[in-house]
Amino acid sequence: MSQLFKEHILEISTVSNADLEYVLSHFELKQFKKNEFLIHENQTNISEFFVLSGCLKSYNSDQNGKEHIVQFGLKNWWISDYQAYFSSQKASLSTDCVEDSTVLELTLENREKLCAEMHTMEHFFRVKTTNGYIALQQRVLSILNNNPQERYNLLLAQNPILFQKVPKKLIASYLGVSRETLSRF
Repeated sequence: MSQLFKEHILEISTVSNADLEYVLSHFELKQFKKNEFLIHENQTNISEFFVLSGCLKSYNSDQNGKEHIVQFGLKNWWISDYQAYFSSQKASLSTDCVEDSTVLELTLENREKLCAEMHTMEHFFRVKTTNGYIALQQRVLSILNNNPQERYNLLLAQNPILFQKVPKKLIASYLGVSRETLSRF
């Protein structure tokens, strides 16, 4: 199915080609157009998605309809509403496409099945979850400790491709600043 995904797994776990094919059989390849939703706020039966191409965003909308972007999803990244995914609750985030995107979708049922059957995949998902938690902690600490200019510079240094794919309005939302503030950087 996807060489990119196979390489992604092999960066962390040693898995045979036959096992890789078995793992991939638990995913569903999906294509979405720009502005199309993968997850709607208040939706149940959430999946997680591995991004093969394109760009997505996960966000919460406040009472005034303002979007607060929590995460972007670029090539080789995972994206979902993980609270909803792991606890079978309704989503508190929406996820849609910033540009046409291709993803591999994994249900929680299939993830749990893979982890129960294959220690290497349990290890893979544990490492990915740990890395995601670390990234989230770093993001929260950056919001708490850095001024908007520092957050902008850090994002630019860590993810320069994001600035080529994402409109400045969305970057501003992710950084928690106004579009006007962002234009001064």
